[in-house]
Amino acid sequence: MSEPETTNVLYCTKCQRELLPYVFRMEAFRPCPSCGANIYGIIFPSFYEDHSKSRTGQALLIDTDASCFYHPQKKAEITCDYCGRFLCALCEVELEGKRLCPPCIESGKSKGRIKSLENHRVLYDSIAMSLSILPLLIFYLTFITAPIAVYVAIRYWNAPTSILHHGKWRMIFAILFAGLQITGWGVVGYFLISRL
Repeated sequence: MSEPETTNVLYCTKCQRELLPYVFRMEAFRPCPSCGANIYGIIFPSFYEDHSKSRTGQALLIDTDASCFYHPQKKAEITCDYCGRFLCALCEVELEGKRLCPPCIESGKSKGRIKSLENHRVLYDSIAMSLSILPLLIFYLTFITAPIAVYVAIRYWNAPTSILHHGKWRMIFAILFAGLQITGWGVVGYFLISRL
């Protein structure tokens, strides 16, 4: 089997001698035929093609074809499912089973129409934990914030947490700590009423 004709030449990195293509057809290191240095390389098949022949490019757009809204020289492939603009393959983005153009993705992100493009979340577990701990600096606020902390923790139990998953330990801590505060206020209220 003869080697393909090629105008491209590879050289040994040590002795700078020309290497024949068979050296790179193996899946292991091979010694250079001239200096014996170990050589290994992966060559793309197009390296061996004859590039001296001129190639004619394919026409991007024919007069009867629709053009892309953003690239007038390219043929339209599809339409955007939101705005209906004609799009080429370069502009098309598939998201949630729909094909959209980049401006529709950006507006969907900013207006909240595309939920999978969420880039921030309300951290209800942090809110509940803060409501149960921070008011201890001013003890009397726990009378109000402890029930709110329990409400927030229970109400948003199934809401998505941070994009990096924390687990439910913060919600559990907020409920337990706020529950202790509510119990403490209940005991204080009981003693105040029993003294009357």
